[in-house]
Formats: sequence, C-alpha cells, structure tokens
Amino acid sequence: MIAEIQVAPSPAGTAEDPHAFVEAAIAVIKASGLRSEVGALGTTIEGDADAVWATLRAAHEAMLAAGATSGISHVKIASVDRTMDSLTHKFR
Repeated sequence: MIAEIQVAPSPAGTAEDPHAFVEAAIAVIKASGLRSEVGALGTTIEGDADAVWATLRAAHEAMLAAGATSGISHVKIASVDRTMDSLTHKFR
C-alpha cells in the first residue's frame, strides 16, 4: 500500500519551533520503519497495509500529543501493486 499524509495542526507549532507539531508526526513516520519520503506538502509512506494504516493514525495522534489543540490530516491511499519508485522513476 502507498499512502500520503499531510497533517494540518492548529496552531502550527510553537513560537520557538513553528513546525513542531508537523515534525512530531514526521518523527513517528520515520520511526515506523516503513519506507517514507517527506515532500513539501505531505509525506508518502509505503508498506504493508496494516502497518501503513497504523502509522497514519499514529502520525495524526502525534501531532495532537505534541501540543496542537486541533488538527486535520489529509490522507491519500493507493491500494495498488506498485511501489513509490515504480510510480516516480520516470520523473527523477
């Protein structure tokens, strides 16, 4: 499975670290051990469907646990027998 998540916390972060709550979500994704790529507008994750779903939820919850008073996560899911590389290699 391939998924992309964009967390949109409110507020976005703290005065000292304006992206703290987004970075908390990214840290959870990186710690998951799944293949991931951070992009300008979201993070793409690749792996077993159960692990990807669990990581999406954990990333959303991490944003809130880090201090966001609310947040929305925009998620795209591709249930395809492809990889991130197979979908992007032509453009890299």
